[in-house]
Amino acid sequence: MNPTPAPPPTPETVGRLVRALLSGDTAPGPGPDVRPVREGGGHFTWWVGRHHVLRLAPDHESSLRRRRELRLRDLIRPFVGGAVPMSVARGDWASGLSYTLDTLLPGVSGEEQAVSALGEADLADLLTGLRAVPVRRAETLGVPRSAPRSLETLRAAAVRAAERLPAEEFDPAGLDQLAAPAAVQLGAQTGPAVLVHHRLLGEHLVVGPDGRLRGVLGWSGTVIGDPAEDIAGLALAVGAPAAVRAATLAGYGARSCLRGLWLARCDTVVGLAEGLRGGRVPGRLPLLEARLRRAWESILLERVTDLRDTPDDPP
Repeated sequence: MNPTPAPPPTPETVGRLVRALLSGDTAPGPGPDVRPVREGGGHFTWWVGRHHVLRLAPDHESSLRRRRELRLRDLIRPFVGGAVPMSVARGDWASGLSYTLDTLLPGVSGEEQAVSALGEADLADLLTGLRAVPVRRAETLGVPRSAPRSLETLRAAAVRAAERLPAEEFDPAGLDQLAAPAAVQLGAQTGPAVLVHHRLLGEHLVVGPDGRLRGVLGWSGTVIGDPAEDIAGLALAVGAPAAVRAATLAGYGARSCLRGLWLARCDTVVGLAEGLRGGRVPGRLPLLEARLRRAWESILLERVTDLRDTPDDPP
């Protein structure tokens, strides 16, 4: 039987917890300003003053993921440096329900600020660092393995989705570039499985006003698997050309770059079709359209049609 879930935390609950964490004072009274990150009910993520963010697990399954995420962040920090949030306090806010108080990373969402050339180099360092994290150590923390997706299956889904999109949204002829032979050649990763963030989207990138990468959020979905998934995420976040440049700087070859590009392109076609059909929150349609535009930005690499002699990516 699942335990009874705790009620959503109130400002008073969060205020007492924050005062205890930052000053050791649990008595009622003024403390750091706390406010929910999002509007609406059921707040489990709170801004704390101007320098911290408090995340409260809503249930026991989330608690397990959060505790694993904290251990994972400690593991990967030496490899990716300041890209990982720093926890200044952690514990339970209710019976069996964890919290973490993190230092707020300076910057804004990657959806609001484009990355610069130096920011692309930062993304390359991030991909390089993730590949260097020892996979066996990540597995001991409970990070799961994820099998590579079938590009042929995904392409077929994208073709069906494209037929439902209005002509002004997408030209189905674009998918002709991913012909069956190319889909087979790009069908699976050829290098070793690595640590993959798996959600390198704009909303998880913290970018400074200079376009430099200041941090990466959302590590709870990290897996051991296909690095092309992170290249795909970057194509949605910063555009296909910037994503491929970053991946190339990180040492990935044409096969991984093209596989990531086409994963992103097919995903955006399927995602937009679902959004227009009403399967997603209508307010997210502009975001889905923006991701499709970014993923479909033209690059010279996509003209490569024969990868039989392309060297495998380095281990």
